[in-house]
Amino acid sequence: MNKNKEPQLAGAVLMIRPVRFQSNPITAESNRFQGKTSATPEQQQAAAARQFEAIAAALTGQGIRVISFDDTPEPHTPDAIFPNNWVSFHADGTVVLYPMLAENRRTERRMDIVDSLADQHGFEVRRIIDLSDHENEGHYLEGTGSMVLDRSNRIAYACLSPRTHLDALGDFAQRMDYEVVAFDAVDRDGAPIYHTNVLMNVGESLAVICDAAIPDPVQRDAVMKSLAQSGHEVLSLTMQQLESFAGNMLELRTPSGKSLIAMSEQARKSLSGEQLRIIGKHAAIVSAPIDDIERSAGGSVRCMLAEIHLPAGRQ
Repeated sequence: MNKNKEPQLAGAVLMIRPVRFQSNPITAESNRFQGKTSATPEQQQAAAARQFEAIAAALTGQGIRVISFDDTPEPHTPDAIFPNNWVSFHADGTVVLYPMLAENRRTERRMDIVDSLADQHGFEVRRIIDLSDHENEGHYLEGTGSMVLDRSNRIAYACLSPRTHLDALGDFAQRMDYEVVAFDAVDRDGAPIYHTNVLMNVGESLAVICDAAIPDPVQRDAVMKSLAQSGHEVLSLTMQQLESFAGNMLELRTPSGKSLIAMSEQARKSLSGEQLRIIGKHAAIVSAPIDDIERSAGGSVRCMLAEIHLPAGRQ
């Protein structure tokens, strides 16, 4: 297919500073990674605020442009620290808004943030695709949590779950001219993995995936073949590394053209020396400890970053 090329790596990210962060009881049924804490909501918020600043500073220190907005106290959005689930930004000036499973996550969608990126931060927004009407049908697609995008080759990888439905996925693919590689993925207990970005990441020349989580050999082979045919070296993770959020990494690019892979300290520590060597061939690692965020909310560094691929606006 003749597809419009888009750079895989962004040099700027949107982050949402937590205000009332805590483990979200509404999402616990579909996210088996969350709720592993006995801390009070106040303790969870205090820890998340510290760890948010640590990862933001680590990225800024490496030259990544971090654009932060404060969450709002009301309505209560305990998962607002993960903006990549409600919005994605694309190099043709498109902003996509996504349908969310949990009702208390739907108010995370904030047009004031989109407007500010255009009005105050120098980006150009040319069109908005709002997929949130799929919520009326009980169909969800939680952004670049539900999908891992190979932007350069316009392939959307998606493991199906209560948060990721084929109808909404197909709508995204048709409107954005993406090919879909859909599959099933499960944890050790056979439960669906809630978001695709927990088990895989696609960078410019490296793809990381816990292929052991894809039980169907035909689906697994199709995913691995697609990654290889698109020119990626493929690094496999173990189930234990998946549980340490090693799949939840994101590759970014500095202004000097250097590639960075952002991940949590827990994820980095779970990787073997050989895996770190392979990653190091492609990008430098930037990490920070965000253990409390991971335990409370069941998401990690990649979930906290919505890459801004929008073109520069007219000055």
